[in-house]
Amino acid sequence: MNIGIDMMGGDFAPLEAVKGILLYLSNKNTAVNLYCIGDESLVQPLIEEYKVSSPNLHFVHAPETIGYHEHPTKALKEKQQSSIAIGFHLLASGKIDAFISAGNTGAMLVGAMFSIKAIAGVSRPTIATVIPKVNGSTGVLLDVGLNADCKPELLNQFAILGSLYAEHILGVNHPSVGLVNVGEEEGKGNILAQATYPLLKENKQINFIGNIEGRDFFNDKANVMVCDGFTGNIVLKMAESFYDLAKERGLANDEYLSRFHYENYGGTPVLGVAKPVIIGHGISSAKAFSNMVSLAEKMISSNICIKMAASFQST
Repeated sequence: MNIGIDMMGGDFAPLEAVKGILLYLSNKNTAVNLYCIGDESLVQPLIEEYKVSSPNLHFVHAPETIGYHEHPTKALKEKQQSSIAIGFHLLASGKIDAFISAGNTGAMLVGAMFSIKAIAGVSRPTIATVIPKVNGSTGVLLDVGLNADCKPELLNQFAILGSLYAEHILGVNHPSVGLVNVGEEEGKGNILAQATYPLLKENKQINFIGNIEGRDFFNDKANVMVCDGFTGNIVLKMAESFYDLAKERGLANDEYLSRFHYENYGGTPVLGVAKPVIIGHGISSAKAFSNMVSLAEKMISSNICIKMAASFQST
């Protein structure tokens, strides 16, 4: 199992990436090969300083870096020696099995869609986020920003992708699917919601339980919550603020509210592409990097992308 890590992505790169690898290696007795992709002149001194040593650690020199404010497509085309471009080249050629980065989100999405490409039958890949439930379980919300404008057919596909992710990565047996709406009754909502409902209702690949409202995000009504990326991104950013509010109120260690801290989950998976791609938060810490590697490991070992491809071949 080979996992590529963009060492230059993130506000605190490459330091937090190095510390994240150290944390991952200290917590795991694993044969996973980690490929550190970045500028060796910046990465190697930190590797030596923090005494990160493992026979499974490999380095790929990438002298260029794609900044946060660069145009994704233009940067990927012009910076072939950047850590993100090299990472996707390694992933596409089969030299690594998964790629993670906390760098330029647009470049990661462009790379995922054009270097790795969507699974046959998937119209548009989606990005998902996990939502902590009050009962201790974890749900998944998608889309959370990749597809701001959606057609009903897209939401129907998101429901399949989210169900497979919930089952094989989050360990939810027979996950329930809810359509995010402004009311529980069938026929509620805007044109998109009204047109999506019958598609989900007829979809035999999912366990559709009907509409869910905003008050249902954190209870156990639905394991998979489906919406367009515009709505999902607003919900995601609001949920992320919960931890900041909890910290300000002295509740950062609250058993439930602490679960909203982004670093617990590491990164956001791109679902619907042929190989595991995980995008981290720009402010990713060592713990976030470690958890991104763990998520990549789980996605590879579960063959989630293969299962998704098989699911769409049967539709």
